[in-house]
Amino acid sequence: MTRIGVLSDTHLAVPAPRFKALVETCFAGCQVILHAGDITELAVLEAFGGKEVHGVCGNMCSPATRKVLPAKKVVQVAGFVIGLIHGQGLGYDPEERLPFEFDEVDCIVYGHTHRPTCRRQGGILLLNPGSFLAVGCHGAVGTYAILEAGDTLRGVIHEVPVLP
Repeated sequence: MTRIGVLSDTHLAVPAPRFKALVETCFAGCQVILHAGDITELAVLEAFGGKEVHGVCGNMCSPATRKVLPAKKVVQVAGFVIGLIHGQGLGYDPEERLPFEFDEVDCIVYGHTHRPTCRRQGGILLLNPGSFLAVGCHGAVGTYAILEAGDTLRGVIHEVPVLP
């Protein structure tokens, strides 16, 4: 079983100590990390240490980050094909247009809306981990997702814990 940590919309310039502690807690058992954009600055990805990390840029990313990270990419993990995109420019309900962004994927991971969701549309698992640091909605908790790749691909949304 391969565990894949999924997050989006961190909106950070640097990997602050609280962020690093949350990353260690939330993604401790994950071999792979997928960041669905609005990383803001590339330095944030340093918080994931030696893990295999894949990211895409979002509309809030700096020009330097946009030069390095693609707008979308396809990642293969444990025999599954995963499309990774932020989702800006796809309208109010990006789920309607997401399947047209990738050819033959098992899962599409996206962000941008800050609304966590995990559901199947046809044969494709659509996964939005929400906003990791609860940026945006008033009073909303931070969320992230774990994908488990075994015989099937299964996603679960989690709330970011409150650390002391």
